[in-house]
Amino acid sequence: MGKGGGCVPSKKSPPLVDTGNAPASISSPTTTAAESQRRDIEVPIVTVAKLKILIVFYSMYGHVETLARRMKKGVDGVEGVEAVLFRVPETLSDDVLKQMRAPSKDDEIVEIPSVDELESADGFLFGFPTRYGSMAAQMQAFFDSTSQLWGEQKLAGKPAGFFVSTGTQGGGQETTAWTGITQLAHHGMLFVPIGYTFGAGMFKIDSIRGGSPFGAGVFAGDGTRQPTETELALAEHQGKYMAGVVKKLAQAS
Repeated sequence: MGKGGGCVPSKKSPPLVDTGNAPASISSPTTTAAESQRRDIEVPIVTVAKLKILIVFYSMYGHVETLARRMKKGVDGVEGVEAVLFRVPETLSDDVLKQMRAPSKDDEIVEIPSVDELESADGFLFGFPTRYGSMAAQMQAFFDSTSQLWGEQKLAGKPAGFFVSTGTQGGGQETTAWTGITQLAHHGMLFVPIGYTFGAGMFKIDSIRGGSPFGAGVFAGDGTRQPTETELALAEHQGKYMAGVVKKLAQAS
């Protein structure tokens, strides 16, 4: 205590002790400028889900299925889009199928679990064989089961295309696809034909080729004729074309 009664710091006061806790505003001396800069520019990685196209088909003898598999290749070849293959349920009994000499179906492609699967898709490619110029009853039965989706217009605005199989050149390559358009109209869906976007391949007449501006197609003949490379290439083109359309619609929305 000094003579004037004021408090004077003692010369014997203990020295200040560094606790190791630097003020928040001061960077730790061990942090380099480069590390600080890296932290400033680091951004979280965002995974963008791919757009999904469902390829839903009915195939008794495998011709439509062969087109569907090649079509998936076309879809999957477009960045940001993927295709999923589904069969529609069979309506004929095993005995009838045996009498019709229909081969067993590949378990690799499963039946579509529910029509509700359609709601989450961004686009569709429906494939079916002809029955007297119209879609096969199995495919018609599938569309008939979508009444709940129709009532709520869950599929409105979604794009869809068709591909078919017929026995002969006059067997309905165009009319078979045409019978599917009414289904899309009632659902408010968008029909996406391929037109003549396949190029020169659409104009060749030196060999038998299925397909039309409505979509890819194959001539099955008596069932023994398999799709040619040209028919398969057209199917792959349709898959790629539809994937491009789906991407454009997604970007515009």
